[in-house]
Amino acid sequence: MFDNASDELFSGFWPIMRRFLFAFLPLWIFLIAYSADINVIISAILAGASVSLVAIYEKKKILSENSKQNDGNKVIK
Repeated sequence: MFDNASDELFSGFWPIMRRFLFAFLPLWIFLIAYSADINVIISAILAGASVSLVAIYEKKKILSENSKQNDGNKVIK
């Protein structure tokens, strides 16, 4: 079985939160941009770009968690 490091983010709540964010974050961004009288096409582009922010945040959080765990492992190899 493969070990997924993202399962341990936010005490195991991240997989549920990630699915929720992937589903609703673009909708929220689109509705906020649309209600601010931004063009529909630009609102859709902003909403689509917001999905990549979740993946980027997850990657940065995993890297920071790994660096915290590896601080004690400063053995010369």
